[in-house]
Amino acid sequence: MFTNLPQAVDYVKKNDIRMIDLKWCDFTGTWHHISVSAKYFDNQMMRNGIGFDGSSVGFRPVNAGDMVLIPDLETGFLDPFFAEKTLSFFSNIHEADTKVRFSLDPREIVRKAETYLRKTGIADQSLWGPEYEFFIFDEVQFNNRLNASSYFLNSYEANWEENLDGNGYLVPHSSGYHRILPLDQNNQLRTQISLKLEDLGYAVKYHHHEAGGPGHGEIEPPMVDIIQATDGTLMVKYLAKNYAFLNNKTLTFMPKPLHGEAGNGMHVHQLLMKGNQNVFYDPQGYNLLSETAFYYVGGILKHSSALCALTNPSTNSYKRLTPGFEAPVNCFFGKGDRSAAIRIPKYAVDPEDVRIEYRTPDATANPYIAIPAMLLAGIDGIQNKIDPTEHGFGPFEEDIFEWSEERRRTIGRMPFSLDQAVDALEKDHGFLVDSGVFTQEFIDYWIGAKRKDHLDIHSRPHPYEIEKYLDC
Repeated sequence: MFTNLPQAVDYVKKNDIRMIDLKWCDFTGTWHHISVSAKYFDNQMMRNGIGFDGSSVGFRPVNAGDMVLIPDLETGFLDPFFAEKTLSFFSNIHEADTKVRFSLDPREIVRKAETYLRKTGIADQSLWGPEYEFFIFDEVQFNNRLNASSYFLNSYEANWEENLDGNGYLVPHSSGYHRILPLDQNNQLRTQISLKLEDLGYAVKYHHHEAGGPGHGEIEPPMVDIIQATDGTLMVKYLAKNYAFLNNKTLTFMPKPLHGEAGNGMHVHQLLMKGNQNVFYDPQGYNLLSETAFYYVGGILKHSSALCALTNPSTNSYKRLTPGFEAPVNCFFGKGDRSAAIRIPKYAVDPEDVRIEYRTPDATANPYIAIPAMLLAGIDGIQNKIDPTEHGFGPFEEDIFEWSEERRRTIGRMPFSLDQAVDALEKDHGFLVDSGVFTQEFIDYWIGAKRKDHLDIHSRPHPYEIEKYLDC
């Protein structure tokens, strides 16, 4: 929005802005903020930053927690959710004393990954198109105590028993894909979110009702550069959840909130550009894919189990990655195959559009970590000429679920659990740290944090266990 501080200060004065909101991201991808009086929006703020406690989110030990935030002026936007006029900024995290950029700031990881890409000479730029899937619920209740555990989710679109007295236009089980009004009761909410994204400079291709039954939706942007794709993911979540809240609804990107329905993925379309040329395009290649693109696919699929610890970092992620839905279970690629880990879109035929779609990730991932990790896996594939066909990753153009179980076992399987994914990351992270984009310190921290997440859930009795085993 702004190229320099005087321009931003002039905007603040002319528009009677009272507050400046600094938004920043922790390792998990959660946005935090601090609101500062506009009186302090000056050269001193841009030089010294605004202090915060980095130990509270795992950035630093408690005896060395001081860090500072400095706003990224280009990202300014008039925040629609504050009663007083508030100008918000994505903010970068710096060391409190030296003001050097914090090397583990998630936004800094993105910058380092793109710099590394250019350094390799493979490409000048990477383009990304995450798809945002979510459920919109009209009622949400949950309870976890020493002697009780329960949840209740309800969508007024549903034909569940609790909603039999509804309006009669209801979405049946697993039958929500592209349903039209009046069944699609959340169309206007998705439009509201999409139009505000466009107002703030984040383009939207389309939105629609998704396949996973009542309340399921998707918003899809076009391909954009890595900074806008990662910043845009945080913006989508922020706008979506707040507009849902204003409409007395709860919107969740949780991978699998409903048993027996399709879940929420965050499929990520991706390609590399050098100059004005799409590095992934070859008019003579399989489905127009270049040899470089094949090696990139090989890198992602070879490292897919380790990637899952970063792209699918919740215990709930692995309830989505189960057979019977479009979520990828096996590690292969194919043309137009929505059960594949990597789908080659058949409709992307123009030279600038040819790309791959990695379908494994979900939105519990921190985009500032997951997207650079995918890029580094792909680069490793190119540098080491990892041929996906030689490694048994396809391409397959048959329905593998019609194969015998014995034959299907010849294809690699995605991890069954977060713990398995973390095991894989522990063994396979050279492609992340050798580039200097990620550090061993970060990998060690992530492994410890995710093992704790796994244990927190694994050690708790589940309501279905009570039903199944109480009479043992």
